[in-house]
Amino acid sequence: MSDISQPTAHPPVTDWVHDFDHTDPQWTEDPFPIWDELRAASPVVHTERFLGCYMPTTYEAVREIANDSEHFSSRRIIVRDVRPEITSRNSAPPITSDPPVHKPAKQLLLPPFTPDAMKKLEPRVRAICNELIDGFITEGRLDAAERYTKHIPVRAIAHMLGIPETDSDLFIRWIHMILELGIKDENTLLQAVHEMSAYFSAHIEARKNKPTDDLISYLMNARDKDGNPLEDSHVLGSLRLLLIAGIDTTWSAIGSSLWHLARTPADRERLVAEPGLIPTAVEELLRAYSPVTMAREVVKETTVSGCPVKAGNMVLLSFPAANRDPKMFPDADKVVIDRRENRHAAFGLGIHRCVGSNLARMEMQVALEEWLKRIPDFALDPAGTVTWSQGTVRGPRQLPFLLGKAM
Repeated sequence: MSDISQPTAHPPVTDWVHDFDHTDPQWTEDPFPIWDELRAASPVVHTERFLGCYMPTTYEAVREIANDSEHFSSRRIIVRDVRPEITSRNSAPPITSDPPVHKPAKQLLLPPFTPDAMKKLEPRVRAICNELIDGFITEGRLDAAERYTKHIPVRAIAHMLGIPETDSDLFIRWIHMILELGIKDENTLLQAVHEMSAYFSAHIEARKNKPTDDLISYLMNARDKDGNPLEDSHVLGSLRLLLIAGIDTTWSAIGSSLWHLARTPADRERLVAEPGLIPTAVEELLRAYSPVTMAREVVKETTVSGCPVKAGNMVLLSFPAANRDPKMFPDADKVVIDRRENRHAAFGLGIHRCVGSNLARMEMQVALEEWLKRIPDFALDPAGTVTWSQGTVRGPRQLPFLLGKAM
């Protein structure tokens, strides 16, 4: 079994414009000034790392690429050190699909994530939040990532899939292996994919004899555009996608939001006094601390915002950098919790816009509402250290807080 403690180190970056690396500790810790530097240099920058990779730095350039499936394929969605052959084992429809396969694969997943479906799920999410808070509310200090933020989306998606919420540590381990360690370690990524596939295959087999009312049975009963049942590999790929995309992204967004409120008493006090502002604040926190960076593969030479891009390279499609573009957002580097016009790209742009955006919004809103209702006073613990995840999804992995009287 491979060591899953730390990914292999890359050489440090000394020239961000010509040699960027989104796994560099400087980027992990504080990417915002780096994005400003790249944006000032060019709408598209390039690195020889990762076997050749471009990065659009402006909202317009990101939008251009996200809407162009002719020149940019979604068959690879993570920028990594290697480019293994594409197989059903490493695909995750619809996110890894291109037209014309993409649309029917995505439409299959939309019904379970409608706003009405989320209203039915909301009471369970509120209960999860309060069960977690009950476990630490009398303590003066805690790691909010370890005790609160990561468990909410894990348990919510487990509830939707009809798999045990008690397996959450397993899911968290797989996500760490795929989204962080797997960027630099192919064996670790394949190990996680294999374990996930075996886990879900067992649940699929069990439901063949005893159908259930959950997302796994929903996918097993779904039909493709020709009226045929989905192949097991398609069901497995979609289940891996739902587990990975439904957990790390939202726990990172909830964690970043609480981190901001711990550092910004004026915003925290305002949301405690005006809980009706929380949905608007959630949109701004999504813009300012967007967790997800996706990827595309250049399959045909073209230009983006006047810059040539060559086939065979990857593209680091940074929605977080797009959301900090001052040409798109006035005071882009300020968090304005009552920002009214906010066409952020946190859930992506183009045909691959996130299927689970309604779920993520609901979980974020409920997580903040329940926390602020019960813990209005909290701050970062100066005795601890905030650490951030590396790679595709950025969010706090350690979030040491002081609560109430301990402040």
